[in-house]
Amino acid sequence: MNELYLFRHAKAVPQADNVRDTDRPLEERGRVGARRMGKWLKQQKIVPDLVLCSPAVRTRETLDLVADAFAPKPAIEYEPGLYLATGARLMDRLRELPDSVRRVMVVGHNPGLHELAQVLTDRNVGPLADRLATNLATAGLARFEVSIEWAGLRRRGARLVALVSPKDLG
Repeated sequence: MNELYLFRHAKAVPQADNVRDTDRPLEERGRVGARRMGKWLKQQKIVPDLVLCSPAVRTRETLDLVADAFAPKPAIEYEPGLYLATGARLMDRLRELPDSVRRVMVVGHNPGLHELAQVLTDRNVGPLADRLATNLATAGLARFEVSIEWAGLRRRGARLVALVSPKDLG
C-alpha cells in the first residue's frame, strides 16, 4: 500500500507589489500552524520516503518547520514544476514516481493541491469528502492510501483517510 500526503504551505504574507510571489515568506500565524502540524506528524509517525516541494519561499519554510518530525529524514526534491502546478500536472508528476517510493509528500499550493485531492478521492460523500469539497486549508494535509502503483494513479484512485489542519489541532 502506497501513501500520499498532500500538504499545503502554511499562511504566507499577502502579495505586495515589491515582492515576487515566489518570494513571499510565511507570516507568524503560518509559522505557528506549521509547527503545530509538525508535532502532529511526529505523533502520527508520518515519515515520507520522498518529499516533493515547490521551490517557493513559503513552501520551503513550511517544510523546514515540519522536517524535525521526520525520522529517518526523507529525500527532498525541490522542483520548479511544482510551483503553482495544476492538479493535472501534479498527477502526472506522481505517475513518474518509482515503485520503490512507498510514501510521498507533496508540499505545494492551492488551487492545484485541492484539485488533485478532489480528483483522487474515491469518496463523494462522508465527513472527509464534505470537508475536502470546500478547501484544503493553509498548512492542511490530506492523507491518502493508494493501492495501485504510482504509474497507474487515476481519478478516484486513492482512499482519503485523513484531512487535518492546524485549526483541527487546537
